[in-house]
Amino acid sequence: MDLEVGSILDGKVTGITKFGAFVALPDRKSGLVHISEIANSFVSDVHDFVQMGQTVRVKVLSIGPDGKINLSMKRAAEEARSESRPIQRTADRPRPIPEPPAAPIQAPPTESGKDQDFEARLKKFMQESDSRIADNRRYADHKQRNRRR
Repeated sequence: MDLEVGSILDGKVTGITKFGAFVALPDRKSGLVHISEIANSFVSDVHDFVQMGQTVRVKVLSIGPDGKINLSMKRAAEEARSESRPIQRTADRPRPIPEPPAAPIQAPPTESGKDQDFEARLKKFMQESDSRIADNRRYADHKQRNRRR
């Protein structure tokens, strides 16, 4: 059986490293599934996704002139998912039902005392924030002037 780029095969995990997993393929060949091609999620440890001796489905990504075979588990899984889903034509798809426009949102009635309290707290916060920003700018300008000397 000749290996071709794009073919999907089953293989057995023969080695696990920090950068990927080696998979034995038919015809006594082996290839590497790089850590970035193991799963769609972030893989920090390859051992979390594969174990020694596990049979995995892989897709052949490339075959180098030196005989190195690059494999992908996540692309093989994506193709299996896309083949299992029937393709719907546009005419077969149900059309979405338009929703009526939502009523405008009105603010709940509030007491004037609460509004004034909020306004006062907001004003105080803004003054403190402006003061801190001005202090930070003064400090940064002072440091820059000292560097230029």
